[in-house]
Amino acid sequence: MFEKKVVAITGAGSGIGQALAVQFAGLGARLALSDINQRGLDETLSLLPKHADVRTYIVDVSLRQSVFDYADSVGRDFGFTHYVINNAGTSVIASFQNVTLEEMHKVIDINLWGVIHGSKAFLPRMLERREGCIVNVSSVFGLVATPGSVAYTISKFGVRGLTETLWQELEGTGVRAVLVHPGGINTNISKNSLHARAEGNFERRVAEANLRQMTTPPADCAREIIAGLTTGKKRLLVGNGAKTLHLMSRLMPDGYGAVMKKKLGV
Repeated sequence: MFEKKVVAITGAGSGIGQALAVQFAGLGARLALSDINQRGLDETLSLLPKHADVRTYIVDVSLRQSVFDYADSVGRDFGFTHYVINNAGTSVIASFQNVTLEEMHKVIDINLWGVIHGSKAFLPRMLERREGCIVNVSSVFGLVATPGSVAYTISKFGVRGLTETLWQELEGTGVRAVLVHPGGINTNISKNSLHARAEGNFERRVAEANLRQMTTPPADCAREIIAGLTTGKKRLLVGNGAKTLHLMSRLMPDGYGAVMKKKLGV
């Protein structure tokens, strides 16, 4: 299914993006990997098979022109992109009272506008050829809200809204959209995320509680995503707690907050 297919991945220098790159390479895909960090891309390259057909690009997904240039470059280098995986992300642990507007803008610009930019940049060529797949990485916090991660939650609910809209608009076009809700993936997002200027005891407790949930290896998450793409699913619930939180959001849409607060110990 993926042999010789072109896969563009943002945030490919670490975590889920890096694991996806390794596994797609093993399946014979051609890779257009991007990240804002060259060191991370170099690390990913070192993990790929020597025969891998891969190019790397420095991209800031929060900047529209950077992403559109990326799409144009991938088009020139590979001809056509069969899969674009909008994966790059960041976070900041802070209550709404404590988070600054600048911190919120940073997270939303990367997590939500990055996905919007990636979807908008690659979609026209897919529609023209009536093939392709846009894979947007949301989170379990695109299923349920949680204290202390307001900017992240807003961004991930936005990714969900965008992708569920694409489900409807792309029907019959030959192009599909896939929504991924990772839960509890053991990545470096906590190390690479912003530190709130007004961080206090509440923020530290939330950060520690979140870290305890991050138990699923990125390789397992990537394996589940690729399996979901193979079977044609639209929504992929992957990693620790994802299926449970999805069910809870449906069974207790107005009451799950008490469970989330207890889980975090706040």
